Amino acid sequence: MLRYMFKKMLLAMQQRYAYDVRYQQDILHSDLTAFLKFSGFQTMASHRGDLPAGPLYAARIRAIIYDDCGPCSQLVANMALEAGLSQALVRAIIEQDFAALPADIALVVQFTERVLAHDPQADALRDNILALWGAKGLITLGFAISAYRVYPALKYSLGYGKACSRIQLNDVSVVPQRSQNPAS
Repeated sequence: MLRYMFKKMLLAMQQRYAYDVRYQQDILHSDLTAFLKFSGFQTMASHRGDLPAGPLYAARIRAIIYDDCGPCSQLVANMALEAGLSQALVRAIIEQDFAALPADIALVVQFTERVLAHDPQADALRDNILALWGAKGLITLGFAISAYRVYPALKYSLGYGKACSRIQLNDVSVVPQRSQNPAS
């Protein structure tokens, strides 16, 4: 019964986002206990706290692009659009177009990139994040940054990793930009 319910949920996700859920189906089929633990992890990954959608998706998008520029990145971009972010804003996050980003979202993009690069300059940006959203906001961003890296790692581990591809934002195709040196 439990497997049946999860299968239905996965199929609904696949249909809603045109996303390949085979890696999750394989986990569910092979090891129900492992799938339940994965589901628990997804609870952490979906945490949004009181953070506005723009900064939250900026962290999620940049974290997923850091390790994947294929279907996972497309999925998160679609979710950002669904959450009400404009196509222009999502594109600016993907392309790291700091001139087109509001200051709070540019801050999160820079912070995310520096955290992922283990750059000590993240410390100064962390203080700005704390000033804007407090400890709860910082924790939410920390969950987004760390959790969204798990999906590509898990998919690649299980043999479902995909080569880099463009991200489709409605009628616009965008090439994910990776940064080793985020703008200050």
